[in-house]
Amino acid sequence: MVLAACSIFLGNVGWAANEGTRLTTMKFEWNSDVPSCGAQPAQTWISAVGPVTETTAADFEAFAGTSTLRGALIVLDSEGGSVLSAIEFGRAIRRREMMTTVGKTSKVRCPDGTISHSNRSPAADCESMCAFILLGGVQRFVPTEARVLVHQIWPRRKRKGSLENDYTADDVSIVQRDLAVLARYTIEMGVSIELIEAASRVPPWQALHALTREEIRQFAVSTEGPSVKMSNSTSMGTQGPTQQTGAQAVGR
Repeated sequence: MVLAACSIFLGNVGWAANEGTRLTTMKFEWNSDVPSCGAQPAQTWISAVGPVTETTAADFEAFAGTSTLRGALIVLDSEGGSVLSAIEFGRAIRRREMMTTVGKTSKVRCPDGTISHSNRSPAADCESMCAFILLGGVQRFVPTEARVLVHQIWPRRKRKGSLENDYTADDVSIVQRDLAVLARYTIEMGVSIELIEAASRVPPWQALHALTREEIRQFAVSTEGPSVKMSNSTSMGTQGPTQQTGAQAVGR
C-alpha cells in the first residue's frame, strides 16, 4: 500500500511544515487526498495557513488568478491578524462563491521525498479574525473537533502589553472605525451581530473565547450542513493546483 511506504508531516498553524519556522503571513496551497497520480481525487481543497497580514487578501487574489473557484473549499488554520485584510479576504471568498471550514492539512511524503497526497484533520483552531474569514463561505462548516476563538480587536502596534500601553485618541478612533466596518461585514455575510458582541466581551489580555456549539449555531457561523466536500470538477478551474509561496486594528 502507498500509505505504508509514506510518512506524514503536519502543517501546524503559523509554522512552515517542512522547515519548522514560523510563517510570517498566510500561505495558500491546493491539496488532494488521493495517493495515486492517475486517480481522480475524491476531495480537493485549498489550505489557508498562518497569520492574516495586510497583504493576505491580495496574496489570495494572486493565488486564485483566473481559476474557477465556485464551490471550492478553503480550509482555515490561522491565528488571525489584520481586521481590514481579513474582511477583504472574506468578501473575496463570498464573491467567488466558495465554501469554508476549519481544519489542519498535513502532507504525506514518500521515501523519495515527493508528496503523495494530503490529509485533512478537523482538530484545528480558527482564532480572532480567522473567525470572520470563515463567514465568507456561502456554505460554512465547523467540525466538532475544531475551535473558533474570538476576542476584541485592538490597535496593531499595542496588542502586546495591552494593559501597560498608553493610548491616543487616534488609537481609539481606529478601533471604533474598524469595529464598525467589521459589524457591517458580519451582517453582510448573513451572520448575527451577536458574534461581534461575544467577541467584544473579551479583552486582549484575557484568553480568547471559544464559541460553543450553540453559539456557532445561533450566530450562524456554521450553515449547519454536512461535512463540506467538493468534486474535482469545481476545485481546480482552468489553471490546476498552484502554490503561492496603513494603520489599522488587528484581531490579535
